[in-house]
Amino acid sequence: MVLAACGEAPSEDNETEAASPAAPADNNDDTTATEDAAPAEDNSDFKACMVSDAGGFDDQSFNQGAYSGLLAAEDSLGISKAEAESNSDAEFGPNIDAMVQQDCDFVIGVGFLLEDAIQAAAEANPDTNFGLLDSAFSDADFAPVELDNGKPILFNTAEASFLAGYLAAGMTETGTVATYGGLPLPSVQIFMDGFSDGINKYNEDNSTEVELLGWDKEAQEGSFAGSFDDQTQGASLGEQFISQGADIIMPVAGPVGLGTASVAEGTDTKLIWVDSDGFDTTEYGDLILTSVLKDMGPAVEGTIKETIEGAFSNEPYVGTLENGGVSLAPFHDFESEVPQELKDKLAEYEQQIISGELVVESPNSP
Repeated sequence: MVLAACGEAPSEDNETEAASPAAPADNNDDTTATEDAAPAEDNSDFKACMVSDAGGFDDQSFNQGAYSGLLAAEDSLGISKAEAESNSDAEFGPNIDAMVQQDCDFVIGVGFLLEDAIQAAAEANPDTNFGLLDSAFSDADFAPVELDNGKPILFNTAEASFLAGYLAAGMTETGTVATYGGLPLPSVQIFMDGFSDGINKYNEDNSTEVELLGWDKEAQEGSFAGSFDDQTQGASLGEQFISQGADIIMPVAGPVGLGTASVAEGTDTKLIWVDSDGFDTTEYGDLILTSVLKDMGPAVEGTIKETIEGAFSNEPYVGTLENGGVSLAPFHDFESEVPQELKDKLAEYEQQIISGELVVESPNSP
């Protein structure tokens, strides 16, 4: 942080508007915004800031979804904003410190890997509020820690991934599906846990033996790309799974999944995307059976709104099927191919999860 203080802080929006990351694509938005339209409110004296993980704000997945919430808050609440994109883990601390130097009122770190840097900054700057997506805070022994000015923003994606696993098991033609992660982190493995449970439930309901490659829930072991940005690893893992007969693959690895999509083209293999709706955010919509959505944008925007209103709380936000924080995306091009009986079963299990009748358990749940 001392080094960062000596360096040049990232420029603010009104100085570098042309260099700001693009907003996430939305292929279904037919509206045309007035370029100079005024925001619904004016909170220009409040500055919300965001620091990305190494994937960057245009990763077509996790970071992009979080950044959409900052953009939405700028439009709807009239805040000012600043952001810093990280190219490596070494940039997390300096980027967060740069946001503090710019007098940000609320600084949000995107991703589990920013936990240490956000926690250190929160402890060093008690008058600034901080948010952390996809992780809570802990001490050196991994015991939970509460920070008065630190809010975890978490998602129980096991619930929606259960539905994705059930869908995959019901749609596979080879009897083999697969998943893999970017890095072995709780926020990654929770997707894989739910996916595994959904497949097992389908097998139980239908006396089938659909096989899952890439993840052993009980052992908490499986396949990982080793990063969230090396698409060559995604291609390699995709080729491996396809050669083993998998015709549906769920990458939990951000842009790495684009490598898998590239080798799935021209085959009968379908993908299940995560975090954002891959049909809208990637160029591989014709391969996307569905996506496990983590509704990060509204969570970020809502937390910023609470902070502006003086209602900031360090109590974790947890997105679930019940509150709409997680969900299963539409089937888009595959809508007519998913049997109605399977759709009905997915709707039934979704309601059972919401009511508490069916509990999807994961050692990685928030």
